[in-house]
Amino acid sequence: MSLSVSCDKGPILSVVTSPPKIVAHLDLDAFFAAVEELEHPELRDKPLVVGGDPRGRGVVATANYAARRFGIHSAMSCAEALRRCPHAVFLPPSRGLYSQYSRAVWAVVREVVPTVERTGLDEGYLDLGEVAESFRAVRPLAEAVQTAVKGATSLSCSLGVGTCKVVAKVASDRRKPGGIMIVRPGREAAFLAPFAVRLLPGVGPRAEERLRKAGIETIGGLAALSDADLGRLLSGKVGRLLRDRARGIDPRPLELESESISIGHEETFERDVSDRAQLHAELRRMAESVASHLERGGQVARTVTTKVRYPDFSIRSRSTTAPVGFADAERIGDLACALLDRALEDRPGALRLVGVSVSNLEAHQQLVLG
Repeated sequence: MSLSVSCDKGPILSVVTSPPKIVAHLDLDAFFAAVEELEHPELRDKPLVVGGDPRGRGVVATANYAARRFGIHSAMSCAEALRRCPHAVFLPPSRGLYSQYSRAVWAVVREVVPTVERTGLDEGYLDLGEVAESFRAVRPLAEAVQTAVKGATSLSCSLGVGTCKVVAKVASDRRKPGGIMIVRPGREAAFLAPFAVRLLPGVGPRAEERLRKAGIETIGGLAALSDADLGRLLSGKVGRLLRDRARGIDPRPLELESESISIGHEETFERDVSDRAQLHAELRRMAESVASHLERGGQVARTVTTKVRYPDFSIRSRSTTAPVGFADAERIGDLACALLDRALEDRPGALRLVGVSVSNLEAHQQLVLG
């Protein structure tokens, strides 16, 4: 158990009454692009972009490090990526191939660290405390994970290690590619403090804008907010949660029974679409595809998420979670359309992209037996 003593201006003292948790966040480096380089060795020294058609309205899914030197990054329009690097190679995503590599990665990771929560094909959390007796034993264990992944798939990964998820997540990006960043107990808040507030998991565009207007640009600035100032900037529970995370306090456990892998479908339109009926029709079509995947996998889902992208490339997503799993296209479509309406109430306008995904997946048999 870890107790934190704090005041309105931030944490004063951290008192550890039992060994701290040891959590790692593993992130495969430029995963889609790295897989394509393995399949096409002739591309390894060339700027490579995985995404949509650069002469259409496609978006960058990922780019290798040669392409990133030109300022290309995920979620950028492929047209802009082509403008920045006219000699880049563009490839469409090979989803099935990425899934195969992902399964191989997580299978070998579990041979080193049995307790894992995957949060995507290319990232997840590891319970290093199950294997390492203290932080002194963490680096050899993290290196063993990297060696296992490299040996099984030839892929590189980065790991961030800390006492909680939020610290591990931020740390994993600090030594990319192929590095290890360890944040020892008691150093959480100091480690997070200098980074831009947008890098804190859970801080979305709206919260970032409110904080920026108040002169809060770093995670440390958020951590130091008094209760009164926090209440004026961010709503109750959410504000307290984000301030806790900024202070390195994040009690979330690893989610093991239902890994946070999602099944989704999204579409970038040739022209921006504002007609609500057309957007609903697109979502229901995607819901049919998602439901088909669930059926083939013998799964049900409890969470539906609708994603929208505006012409300026800003993204909004809305989610809802049910107490019991479902897999029928009609219900997925109904929920997705309702979530779209919520997103457009917050920010009306034409859309460049819409998508629907489901998560909190469970085997259908579990519900039948329950």
